[in-house]
Amino acid sequence: MPESVATASDAAVDPRLLEILVCPVTKGPLEYDRAANELISRKAGLAYPIRDGIPIMLPEEARPLGE
Repeated sequence: MPESVATASDAAVDPRLLEILVCPVTKGPLEYDRAANELISRKAGLAYPIRDGIPIMLPEEARPLGE
C-alpha cells in the first residue's frame, strides 16, 4: 500500500494557469489559497472554488471574503 495517494484536490494549481486566469468580475489577478483550495480576487473580495482540480470561475459560485 502506498503511504500517501495524491488526489485532485491535493494537487497544486499549475502556475502557468494562474498566469493566464483573471477574475471574471474585475479582470484582475488571482491568488491561489492552497489551504482553502480557492482562487482569491482581493479586488472583487471573492474566493472562487476549485473542484476536482478545476477552477469554478463563476461569480455566483464564489464566496465573499470576510473582513
